[in-house]
Amino acid sequence: MSDPTDLDRLISERLDALLPKKLAELREKQTPSMTIIATKGTLDWAYPPFILASTAAALGWNVSMFFTFYGLGLLRKDISDLKVSPLGNPGMPMKMPFGPEWFKGINWNIPNAVQGVVPGFETMATMLMKQTIHNKGVASVEELRTACIEGGVNLIGCQMTVDLFGYKPEDFIVEVKEYCGAATFLPMARDADVSLFI
Repeated sequence: MSDPTDLDRLISERLDALLPKKLAELREKQTPSMTIIATKGTLDWAYPPFILASTAAALGWNVSMFFTFYGLGLLRKDISDLKVSPLGNPGMPMKMPFGPEWFKGINWNIPNAVQGVVPGFETMATMLMKQTIHNKGVASVEELRTACIEGGVNLIGCQMTVDLFGYKPEDFIVEVKEYCGAATFLPMARDADVSLFI
């Protein structure tokens, strides 16, 4: 009769040899997944989550997006009124979307003190950003959101934020199938291959 410790050793050695290969095979077959927490609702901050989600969906990934606080506004039926504010955003130099190339190439670093006191500055910045987006042929936020929907991205609204801001489900696009809290979303994020907070 063979010694049980020899049998255990043989099993352990065999598992050590086979397990890494089997795990690698399973990883290759597994569909990658990604979760995104979208917390901001301005024009410029709407792009990163929708670009990442639509790209991942196009690559065949399973994607879930959790919209909370100001990000929840990105699920409203009409998002054509999104604005951008350069105030307090040092990473956003103003560039003009019109004029000769040398003029369009200038970074107009306008001091916050000027931005804060000039009436209509945010409206002007929004108009310039939308014109630049149009000139460069970049998809609109609405088009990116549609690409996410068509790609099967799971759009999730934060129930606490819905309650906090007094929204109703009918304020949002019908593709939002789920409203939940952090306790429901966090296990999704834990199990995802990639989890992003934007």
